[in-house]
Amino acid sequence: MISRRDFLQAAMAASAIYGGSAFGNWSRLAAQQAMTQDDLLSFDTSGNVTLIHITDIHAQLVPTWFREPEINLGVGEALGQPPHITGTDFLRRYGIEANSALQYALSYPDFSALARQYGRMGGADRIATVVKAIRADRPDALLLDGGDTWQGSLTALRTQGQDMVNVFNALGTDAMTSHWEFTLGLDRVTDIVDNHLQFPFLGANIFDAEWDEPAYEPYQMFERGGVQVAVIGQAFPYMPIANPGYMFPGLSFGVRQERMAEVVAEARAAGAEAVVVLSHNGFDVDRKLAANVPGIDVILTGHTHDALPEPLLVGKTHLIASGSHGKFVSRLDLDVRDGEVKGVNHKLIPIFSDVIAPDSEMTALVEAERAPFKDELTEVLGRTDGLLYRRGNFNGTWDDLICDALLEEREADIALSPGFRWGASVLPDQDITREDLMNATAMSYPEAYRSEMTGELLHTILEDVADNLFNPDPYYQQGGDMVRVGGMGYRIDINQPQGSRITEMTLLKTGERIDPTKTYVVAGWASVNPEVEGPPIWDVVEAHIRRQGTVSVSPNDSVQVVTG
Repeated sequence: MISRRDFLQAAMAASAIYGGSAFGNWSRLAAQQAMTQDDLLSFDTSGNVTLIHITDIHAQLVPTWFREPEINLGVGEALGQPPHITGTDFLRRYGIEANSALQYALSYPDFSALARQYGRMGGADRIATVVKAIRADRPDALLLDGGDTWQGSLTALRTQGQDMVNVFNALGTDAMTSHWEFTLGLDRVTDIVDNHLQFPFLGANIFDAEWDEPAYEPYQMFERGGVQVAVIGQAFPYMPIANPGYMFPGLSFGVRQERMAEVVAEARAAGAEAVVVLSHNGFDVDRKLAANVPGIDVILTGHTHDALPEPLLVGKTHLIASGSHGKFVSRLDLDVRDGEVKGVNHKLIPIFSDVIAPDSEMTALVEAERAPFKDELTEVLGRTDGLLYRRGNFNGTWDDLICDALLEEREADIALSPGFRWGASVLPDQDITREDLMNATAMSYPEAYRSEMTGELLHTILEDVADNLFNPDPYYQQGGDMVRVGGMGYRIDINQPQGSRITEMTLLKTGERIDPTKTYVVAGWASVNPEVEGPPIWDVVEAHIRRQGTVSVSPNDSVQVVTG
């Protein structure tokens, strides 16, 4: 068994390396002895600037389960590169022991069994403990929130994000950027930013469409450790495509690579010795941005929910991926001297809720925020005999269940469920509570529509979404995962050009090929179009769960994926 002294000495040796990470040593420790809070938080403080990064928490205030994806395919230059490796390939790449705590936290194999062994992850009160511990070590550490914070739970929906604003104010957040925040509506975002948020809301790439001028502060300068640190905000670039544009009228987004280069240059001219981009672009977009825009030292990436135990170096830019749903917090120590970053020391801290003690002040705040909704949150709707999860390029059992509900409750031939990456998991043989259901569906445009579509239109929809996911140019990857489909199967060749990826579309109940000229009844939800009619998706799924009692989701083999 490795001693604590040996572990700390090994971590110190790792941190002396440029771009180093304490992960490898922690991995070996976790594989050989029981975890403690001290082990999880141990860090060899270095340099003079500390960054704390959390992103894509999706309004999860209490510990939860979240299964990582089984399929996460990369195309173009990202083929076979992190984060597009999963399962045993991922474990081998990072030297993670089989059946270890890190396998459970970072990958999908044996998730249900390991979840019962290692417990839930996340929780705002555990995150508060980590943040306070880091700041006890480095009092002026910068806490940076990558966005997708105010959406994704029953309480956030009921309070229009106020519960999350209160919690992140209490954490002492220093800056944030955004994505799903804007689905609360522009008026509500403006109200929060102007009247409730106690830290900057940054978005260098958000413009007033009418006047073609910046709509939000592009960056904030912080003095830390005797040096000037610029934090540039980069909001999700594809808002009007992935989410309803009518909810944030008058705003224009986009990657705006030239704009980023201008802001980096402006920050450097203003005296920035370290430039940090707080991004919600998604990992592959940030990889390209790092290669094309000089002068960025660190990109704290978000949106695609990737959790990588080590930084990825692109040129001189370090990409840091901190996962989602509160499962991880990243700590990054920078050695900034002579006007540049000389060294980087990184640790991805897994928030094992049974190991990290809750912070009592944050526990009280979270309980107060949730108290008005306690009866709703705990109401049991039914049970599941299998694991309910969402992540994966093509399907997840949560969306299979949603599609089953749409097919039956809306009397449809085909069901469509958007490829959202957010949504906590439910373990096999557990109750499904209203909180569980809302964790997978809580949003501001939940109407479950029922309409008629031709086979040709269905093909066009699938091709458009596939191109958003598998276009070899990351700047054209504009959405989440592939739209989930119920009642229909198809074949997809991800290497074909747009218009030729989707073939062999088949209506499952008859086994017949989809006829481009024929009309089918299609049910779906989360349409980006205005004035969509239908019951909220949670009502549709609740009716289905109550009718079933115990839900069983059959293995989904209706999508044939060609990658070679």
